[in-house]
Amino acid sequence: MKNIKLLDCTLRDGGYINDWKFGHDNIVSIFERVVDAGIDIIEIGFLDERRPFDVERSIMPNTDSAEKIYGKLKRQNTMVVGMIDYGTCDISNIQPCRESFLDGIRVIFKKHLREQALAFCNQLKQLGYKVFAQLVSVTSYTDDEIADLIHLANEVRPYAVSMVDTYGLMHQDNLMHYVDLLNNGLDKSIGLGYHAHNNFQMGYANCIAMLSNPIDRLMIVDGSLYGMGKSAGNAPLELLAMHMNDRYNKTYRIGQLLEAMDANISEFYHPAEWGYNMFYYLAAANDCHPNYVAYLMDKRTLSVNSVNEILGRLQGEKQLLFDKDYIENLYLEYQNNEVNDTFDRERLRMQFKDKEILVIGPGASINRKKEEIARFVANRMPTVISINFIPNCVKPDFVFLSNSKRYVQLSSQLIQERRKIIATSNITAMGKEKFDYVLNYSALIDRTAEIVDNSLIMLLKVMLQIGRKDIYLAGCDGYSTSQPNYCNNNLEYDFIKNKASYLNKYTRRFLAENEKNLRVEFLTPSFYCGGCNE
Repeated sequence: MKNIKLLDCTLRDGGYINDWKFGHDNIVSIFERVVDAGIDIIEIGFLDERRPFDVERSIMPNTDSAEKIYGKLKRQNTMVVGMIDYGTCDISNIQPCRESFLDGIRVIFKKHLREQALAFCNQLKQLGYKVFAQLVSVTSYTDDEIADLIHLANEVRPYAVSMVDTYGLMHQDNLMHYVDLLNNGLDKSIGLGYHAHNNFQMGYANCIAMLSNPIDRLMIVDGSLYGMGKSAGNAPLELLAMHMNDRYNKTYRIGQLLEAMDANISEFYHPAEWGYNMFYYLAAANDCHPNYVAYLMDKRTLSVNSVNEILGRLQGEKQLLFDKDYIENLYLEYQNNEVNDTFDRERLRMQFKDKEILVIGPGASINRKKEEIARFVANRMPTVISINFIPNCVKPDFVFLSNSKRYVQLSSQLIQERRKIIATSNITAMGKEKFDYVLNYSALIDRTAEIVDNSLIMLLKVMLQIGRKDIYLAGCDGYSTSQPNYCNNNLEYDFIKNKASYLNKYTRRFLAENEKNLRVEFLTPSFYCGGCNE
């Protein structure tokens, strides 16, 4: 039978979902069921000196903590390992293996730290541990860097070297490329491992391909119960165990894994879901750090296609090393579609000349004050401009669009109702549609602000540009930390409550600085004028 082993990483990688707080009873139950299922290796958590000891969590400051949590449990024939993210647990926190509950330690490290990390692996080996060198984001390694890693590993001779597909980028062709490089170069005494992530739904398939490769050395594949793990999750342990039973005459007891999934894992699936989704697909499709996707999606100003196009502009080392300033500059460059808007601004100046203007925002107050707003419109007959939405209380004469995501959501209604549109130049019209007015995005944003493209401020800047001084505002409520901020829950931004005070103060400051040229009257309560309490 081929020398292959299955490693369970539920208590370690799964901990990213719940901050490693499985609860002591769950930790014990998962350990006992995985061991009783006959899984070859179980990873019981992180060793991280930055975290205090907590019997409820599978993240520990030192090896002595592992004894406190797991010491009374029977390991049977299962190898027990922990993991260290190189640099987060000093060697002084590691007991000699003969005094420890752990048989082995896996060390994860980024490629630029490979020399120091392998030296650390050697220290652990001298303490008697089976040591695993885990190559974080193996797809970022060039062939020359792999060759250097092989040289370092052959000097240390760890128990295994594992390929970690951190961002789930691998398909079978590039997986096998790295397998061939490592297999041909590593000393035969060193095992070869693979840790998959499921961004492309390839984790299970890649593990099968890895195991089917006819190489003459120990092979190890990682899985977790129900695929529980960071980002898109891991290859499901239960599927790998089933495949290895069928194909390689293993005798893993699947029933125990199913019991653990039902009794110990399912409670964590909601609301903190893991697994394949669009978010992680975008990251994998663009070979980039998932934080880039989160940063752009959190802006809530971009269509998903626009997010994908910006991610496609990431280059080089920056792709997998998140840099907030770098992605913000790419965002601004993408949005900055320069147009000559002189003619459209003059048309707007003439359009709004001698007319009262009512700007309607999507604040929750328009639901409470809809009758007052309707009476104002009936009595004063102002030109009504709504911001990135279409209100139900009155029919707007114009819709101001500065948010691509909102435009995508509104496009059908805009076409059907034939609303006149004032769009900023970062918005791309769909199909053959043309906007009535297009204004330069770059002239309306504030690059010094935390949120550069505040839609209300942008529209007020338009009013300043065309010389309109008297503006009525409704539904421009500002932001509360405790109450709904929008007339429709689907419009809510996840990050707003953390930025509420800043956004309110920023808008009040803008209005104060421009009060000589812009006289604003609020028809509904607003944090921007002191009509509400923050």
